[in-house]
Amino acid sequence: MAIEKVKAYFKQYGMENQIIEMDESSATVELAAQALKCEPKRIAKSLSFNAEGTVLLIVAAGDAKIDNRKYKEEFGTKAKMLGASEVETLIGHAVGGVCPFAVNEGVHVYLDESLKRFVTVFPACGSGNSAIELTIPELEEFSKCLKWVDVCKGWNE
Repeated sequence: MAIEKVKAYFKQYGMENQIIEMDESSATVELAAQALKCEPKRIAKSLSFNAEGTVLLIVAAGDAKIDNRKYKEEFGTKAKMLGASEVETLIGHAVGGVCPFAVNEGVHVYLDESLKRFVTVFPACGSGNSAIELTIPELEEFSKCLKWVDVCKGWNE
């Protein structure tokens, strides 16, 4: 189970006990915000894409949406999200629990600028009822992101 992989991943940092497992679903931004009693925009959602054979994971704020023009400028190709049936195989986590921790080798993780306005955010932890509260520097460290990108819209209007 993916949450076990994420717990093992955080154990090396002594942070496995900070993972929050809820009785209710946190599989969508709205459900996660309700379960965690926070604003939806503080949910760090992980969006998965196929960029001409390279698997990308873009972690963005809950109120952000991919801007196709910005995405193409950054990655040189049209934004093509992975199908639900591909996500678990290619990323290592099922839809609803996708996160940037303990992902499959070869997955390129990026953090979107929409997250930088928060002190802490809540990414999932491999299951549809888990999360962890991390500071932005912690998210940057533990996600092992390649870099920050600006590929979203809707959050700063």
